[in-house]
This record gives sequence, structure tokens and C-alpha cells, in this order.
Amino acid sequence: MSYLIAEGTDEAQRWRRPLPTDRAVVLGRDAEFSTPWDPLISRRHVELLLSDGQLAVRQLVDARNPVFFRGHIVQRAALKPGEHFVIGQTRFTLLDEHAEVTLDAPSPDVQQTFTATDLRALRFSDAGSRIDVLSRLPELFAGAIDDADLHARLVNVLLLGIRHATAAALVAVQQVPEVGRDRVPGASGAPPQKSRDVAPASPIDATGRIDVLHWDRRGSGRGDFLPSRRLILEAVRQQGSVLHLWRNGIAPEFTAAEQADWAFATPLAGDSCRGWALFVAGKSPTATSDHNAPVAVDPAALRDDLKFAELVAGAVAAWRDNQRLLQRQAALKAFFAPQVLEAIGRDDPQRVLAPRSADVTVMFCDLRGFTRASEQQSADLMGLLDRVSQALGVATRQILGHGGVVGDFHGDAVMGFWGWPLQQPEKAVLACRAAMAIQAQLKGEPRGVSPRRNEPGDRDEASPPRENLQGLTPPARLERADFRIGIGIASGTAVAGQIGTADQAKVTVFGPVVNLASRLEALTRRLGADILLDDTSVNEVSGALVDGGRLRRLATIVPHGLESPLLVSQLLPPETLAPKLSTTALEEYDQALCDFTAGRWDNARRRLTALATADSAASFLLTYMSETNNQPLPNFDGAIHMTTK
Repeated sequence: MSYLIAEGTDEAQRWRRPLPTDRAVVLGRDAEFSTPWDPLISRRHVELLLSDGQLAVRQLVDARNPVFFRGHIVQRAALKPGEHFVIGQTRFTLLDEHAEVTLDAPSPDVQQTFTATDLRALRFSDAGSRIDVLSRLPELFAGAIDDADLHARLVNVLLLGIRHATAAALVAVQQVPEVGRDRVPGASGAPPQKSRDVAPASPIDATGRIDVLHWDRRGSGRGDFLPSRRLILEAVRQQGSVLHLWRNGIAPEFTAAEQADWAFATPLAGDSCRGWALFVAGKSPTATSDHNAPVAVDPAALRDDLKFAELVAGAVAAWRDNQRLLQRQAALKAFFAPQVLEAIGRDDPQRVLAPRSADVTVMFCDLRGFTRASEQQSADLMGLLDRVSQALGVATRQILGHGGVVGDFHGDAVMGFWGWPLQQPEKAVLACRAAMAIQAQLKGEPRGVSPRRNEPGDRDEASPPRENLQGLTPPARLERADFRIGIGIASGTAVAGQIGTADQAKVTVFGPVVNLASRLEALTRRLGADILLDDTSVNEVSGALVDGGRLRRLATIVPHGLESPLLVSQLLPPETLAPKLSTTALEEYDQALCDFTAGRWDNARRRLTALATADSAASFLLTYMSETNNQPLPNFDGAIHMTTK
């Protein structure tokens, strides 16, 4: 493996980066190989390309300061392993070294195990210098551009904080051994052990792949890095820091290259770091030259180093667990409104998300024209997918923006619901406002229905304030949306929460009200109406719509496969956006519907004929009457029985 080592004027100004083969990378203050400490290095200074074991260095056009190689200013250079070039006050060295966990290292003369509790209870003997290095951890986390950069910074912190360390690494056991044996004798506070007291090699020493995520050493050019497999596995198995000591002058192979007489491994706790450990090897200046001494260094002299490594390990594990939590929360943002996420954060998520009965309002939003578009645009399926994603994105943003939960996707349809996990007395109103905003945005209207700001006395704790919805309304015009929509809204009791099997679960809603909303959405095609509501939702809305939204009864219908009649109503945009369906026209339709329901079909037909050119619902009723020879069927109760979906 070829590495590039960067070394500035301060020991903190250092990194080791593996070089990719046959892929160019850029080095600079703000580049893939970043050297932010040196102001004489440009933001993008040189291009590096490793090929056939040699590193080609090419200065970029915008670089302001020269590159020195073998004492000369160059525009290009070809480095062999062991050679270096200089920019500003930083030296860059090419090395060919390998990191490989060794299995054959002999047993240590002393092994001790320290728990995290043991180490945290100790006081630093040199607290000032340790705290100074630990204070850099927030900068380390915040400044890392990716995991590889974080690993490099972490290893550098270990070398800075542990003064007598000659090498350090972050490693990961891919198959974590189970805790099966008692703790190794000689835990914290125990006297040094002689070699005969060391626990024998365990079978775990031969299991589990160990990856060296990153490593570095103080100085450079001493060959391969060979950390002890036995030590790492023991620390991970024990879930405590394990220290190995060797007699002076007989250090095993993996420490000989580092001029080391001690090594320890400290595991990282937390689910996000399972199997991870810090490995540190070094040589103490207090080591005795007496070959009759039990060990080269007193274990007590290394407790500050062990405590430092434990604090670093704890901080890294906590940070990674927090990052994982943030990532999960970010994923949940695609399904939950901000105020719902806040509620989940205040309580136990398992309790909040547990399925339970709730009064909900369910919305089904389906894209019309998808099947036809997929046939016509089969040569540009990626473009079609992009437009479908845009349209579904409109629906999901408006559902979330109006306090709802995105429950599921069904091909070219999305389902949202209100009333869970928080109670929402205005759940039907919120669903209607979301539906009108979706309709306006997909039609490219200049404005839609915005959620109103909560007024004093409102009990709707899950209704989002207007300022939380900037960017959602008024809607922006979509380019080539190509789709119309059908939206069905129904209200009732359902089971909502995390529903599924042990293998797979999702947050959704289950019950007859879901099927009813789906049936209403299907009826939008037959009735020629974009948004349909059941009577329960209409009663809950009860004139609470704002921004000019209007409701009208369309018909009493028995959907195909159901037995109970359903009074279906249509949600309409403001009259300014639908001038053909004026207030006068809606009143005339309502009179026609009364005549139709009462069996006065001659009167109904006369009124509907005058409306049919501008009103799809009027055309639907006229068609139904025509199919029955313009006479009500025997025992007609005013309901239209649908024979198909």
C-alpha cells in the first residue's frame, strides 16, 4: 500500500493518507487531500497520480507557490517510495508500507485489563497537556469531511496525546467474539503479572477478520505495521482496555519495528462502533535495562495513557451514535412533520410509534395519466421517473407541511394521514388544505391553500405554524408534470403506528377508513372531480376552510364491493381559480341533485343539461340517468350503485 505522509512545522500538522491507484487526486488547502494549516499552499495546488509504484506530481495552473523536489523548483515530479516533495512549510513523503494484523506474536510478559469505570476514576498526573489535546476533539469531529478523514484525525490525536506512543491505529473486528471467559487476572490495580500468570491463548485469536481502518506512526520509514491480533480481540472480547508488556530487548515482531516495549487496545462502546478498538504501541523512557526485571516498564506509568485513550474512545463512540441518531431522524423527516418528530424526541419512540386505535383522516393521492405516459415515453423512462418523483414529491411535501404523516407509496400514488401520533382536532381541515395545495401546485396555479397560523384557543397541537412551511406554499410551477391528480379523503377510526412483521415493518395506518379513502380516490375518475370527501370529513371541516376553498355535495353512491351508501362531496378551489364553477352554478347543481334524489328526474335533467358543458359531475348524473332510460329504478332511494371500480 502506498501512502503519502504530510508533515508541517507543528506535530499536530500531520496526516497519513492511502493513495488510490490510477486515479488522480488533488492536494491543497481545500481539496481531497487537505492541508489547511499551511497558508503557502493554494486551495488546489498539485495533482497526484499513483501508477506502477511511482507518484506523478503535477502543479496546477492556479497554484501560487513553487513545488520543491530534490532541492529544485519543479512543475512536475515523479517520486519513488522514500522520496518527498515540499510546498511551503510542509513536506510530503511517499512510502510503500502495509498494515496487517499479526497472529503469531508471542505471549506478553504481563497482561492487564482495565474497565472504563476503572480508568475514568483515575486522575491525570499531567492533566494540563491531556486536556489541551482532548479539547481538540470537537474540532476533529466538526472538521472531518468523511469517515476516512475522521479516522486519520482520530489516530493523530492519539499520537499527540500519548507522548511515548510510536504507532497508533483504529481497527475494526468484523466478527465480534462473544464474551465467554472470565476476565483476565490482573485487572486494574493488580500487581504486575509474570508470564506464567498470563491467560493462555483463546480460540477467539483465530476467528474474526480485523480491518485496520487507519494507522500512523511517529516519524516514518520503518517498514510495515503489524498490530497484535491477540491483543485486539482480547480487548473487544473483554470490552475493556487490555495492556501487554514485554521484557526489554525481546519485544515481538509487531512491536520491534516500532521500537516498542508495550502496547494496549481500547474498545469503543456503542452500536455504531461495535467491534472497533484503538491500538497504541510505544516505548517508555522509564524502561529499565535490567534484563532480570519482570518487565521493561511499570504498568502504573501507562495508566494516564490508558485513561486518555478511554476518554477519546468514549467521545468518538458517543459522537458516532449521535450521528447515527441524526441520520435516522433525517430519514424520518421524509415521513413525519417536524412537530411529530419533536413529539417522538420527547418520549420513548417505541411507545410513541406503537400501533394503537386513533381517530384519523386518510388521504389517497394518485397520479392520473401515468400508464399512458409510461407507454408513450418508454424510450425515456428515466425522464418519466424524474417527473413522477417530482409530482409525488409535491404530495409528500404538502402532507408533511400540513402536519400529516406519509404512510405509504403505492406505485404512482401516496397515502398520508392525520390524527396520529398526536391528536389533531382539525385533522380533516389540514388534509383538505394539503389536498388543495397539491392540486394547485400540480396544475401550476399561482397560489394554493396555505396552512393558517394557529389562533389563540386552538387545541390542534400538531398544526404547524406558517413560518415552518416556507418553501411549501405558495406552490411553485412544475416543469412538464404531465399528470393530473385524484385525491380521496376519508375520516374514521383506524389502527395507526408501526405495523408489519418481525422481518419488516413500517409506520402506516390500517382499517376500513383507508379502503374508503382509496375508493373515493378511484371515484374521482368517474365523477371528473379532483378531490372527493366522505361525509364524516365534510362534517369535521364544517366551514373551517380558508383561502376560498369550497365544498359541495355530488351524489350518494354505493361503491362497487360495498353495501352502505356514501354521500360524496367535492372540494373545490376558490372561485377565482375555477370561474366556470361559480357560486350560482354550484347552487343550481345542488337543486338538481335534490330533484335527482327525490326522483324528479325531468327537473334534474333540465338543470343538469345547462351545467354539463362546464361541470363533469353534471355530465356524470346525466349519463347515469340515460343508462336507466331516464327513469328511476324501482325502489330508487337516491343512491347510485356502482357496478365497477
